[in-house]
Amino acid sequence: MSLFPLNGRLTSLFGALTVVGCLFSISQASRAAESYELGSDSKVKEGVPRGKVEKFEFADSKVYPSTRRDAWLYVPAQYDGSKPAALMVFQDGNSYYSTNGQIRATVVFDNLIHSGEMPVTIGLFVSPGERVAEAGAGPRGASNRSFEYDSLGDAYSRFLINELIPFVVSQWKLNLSPDPNMRAICGMSSGAICAWTVAWERPDQFRKVLSHIGSFTNIRGGHVYPALIRKTERKPIRIFLQDGSNDLNNLHGNWPLANQEMASALAFMGYDFKFVFGDGNHSGKHGGAILPDSLRWLWRPETPLPKPLTKDNLAGDEALSKVLPDGGQTGDWQLVGEGYGFADAACSDGFGNFYFSDLPKATLYRVGLDGKPVVWLENGPKVSGMKFGPDGKLYAATQGGGKDDKKKIVMIDPESKSITDVATDVAPNDLIVSKAGWIYFTDTGAGQVVRVSISARSLSRPAPVAGGINKPNGISLSADQRQLVVSEYGGTNVWSFLIADDGGLAGGEKNMELRTPTGRPDSGGDGMTTDTQSRYYVTSHVGVQMFDSTGRMGGVISKPTEKGCVSVGFGGSKHEYLYACASDKVFRRRTLVQGALAFK
Repeated sequence: MSLFPLNGRLTSLFGALTVVGCLFSISQASRAAESYELGSDSKVKEGVPRGKVEKFEFADSKVYPSTRRDAWLYVPAQYDGSKPAALMVFQDGNSYYSTNGQIRATVVFDNLIHSGEMPVTIGLFVSPGERVAEAGAGPRGASNRSFEYDSLGDAYSRFLINELIPFVVSQWKLNLSPDPNMRAICGMSSGAICAWTVAWERPDQFRKVLSHIGSFTNIRGGHVYPALIRKTERKPIRIFLQDGSNDLNNLHGNWPLANQEMASALAFMGYDFKFVFGDGNHSGKHGGAILPDSLRWLWRPETPLPKPLTKDNLAGDEALSKVLPDGGQTGDWQLVGEGYGFADAACSDGFGNFYFSDLPKATLYRVGLDGKPVVWLENGPKVSGMKFGPDGKLYAATQGGGKDDKKKIVMIDPESKSITDVATDVAPNDLIVSKAGWIYFTDTGAGQVVRVSISARSLSRPAPVAGGINKPNGISLSADQRQLVVSEYGGTNVWSFLIADDGGLAGGEKNMELRTPTGRPDSGGDGMTTDTQSRYYVTSHVGVQMFDSTGRMGGVISKPTEKGCVSVGFGGSKHEYLYACASDKVFRRRTLVQGALAFK
């Protein structure tokens, strides 16, 4: 057993696999796996109190209708309900709870809880569902294992968090800790990738993962995880990975390579992880032998996170470590204000004051350099997008409100707060104002971008300058103002247009591809902003997606809340804070970059 080194690991692995392919027969590989023996912590010890295991059936899932499954609940002898207990969930629970199998998790729990090397922990051992004609009745049905375990997305996490765990808590009157750091999840093979997916989707609920011979391969798309990890803001997940050089190599992929790709990606992003790589095959033998040490490592006290690959080592590549201090981590957002009807229309002035709209309440707010929001304009129009222009005026896309309650492009004088119509008979969503004095706004319903001069007054139905976009929403400019970029709310692209000398648009192309949630055809591409290096930040269903000046995806910054966010903009004395309007709240976080000011 050894921790496979990350440096030069691929060269070493290819060499190891070549040796295996030339010299090892199947029986020899099996004998290698047999060398992993259970230690004393995996055996019943005299004088150690033993927990109780109770079997039950669950057949009332709405996430996986018409399924039934067996499950086992382990309650340690030390649990009395007076204090919240930790929770650990095991997929393929029948392979883990047994006291005479390869893994014997309940025996290890007894010993480590008794010795104080892990907290008092409730164990929930869950079998995959079986699809039956009538849930809970009849003979064994068709296995739902691959669909539940190998699929990406949040379905299985919803099954656990919203259905199974509440059922168990209610039935046994358990006192479980709500702290996600006190919740772990484990599995082997497809159950292991399932465990990772649960934590990946819901780190607010599970932050510890134990993966045995994980199937991070292309069974149902799980091979994408290393790439997703590298381009997603680091999540607060601690993970222990185990695999062996004699693991599977088949049509779905190569398990040893896939697990090493996972380890490399985790190291790149600065995750708290450990990877133990041995010579075992696709079985629980190795994982069972090291389970006590795995659990000791997993439940050890919280420690400072390792550093991600730094911006100085990335040459021309735009990773998140160039944008976020220490590579960032979910939870770095700071609450600025809350209690709004719907916050939107992020923008800032030349001094770094940040502005946003409470759209349904027709109120505009200003956040000063101290980070505190104050009402700036009440009883005005309902603003969905706004930006300052080169003349110092604030230009806004309105959704009604005001004196005649019609959608318009308006100008707001910051001194007098007077409001002047710029364009009427329009349906604007968001806008950007160039230093040349052009207002470009998106008409989402028509799929168009429309242009109007800041000098216009009550111009009726200005002509579009681009069309054919799938629900255009957010809009911004490159730092040099040579390009206009537009996000698709209904599609998966960000369009880029060249700006002509007369303000017209040409050469429209879909040169940025937005990531979409699993199972959704649309990205939810919404508000966007730009920094001084022409990186583009686009709000979406999965978070704030960052692209470099060439249109390459650099990474996804976490959403400040599960509700997501619809508008972002830079503020602060150096425009170093990224602000986010997220439903009824506004957040901000410090960055390593500076926002570009279009009006300059």
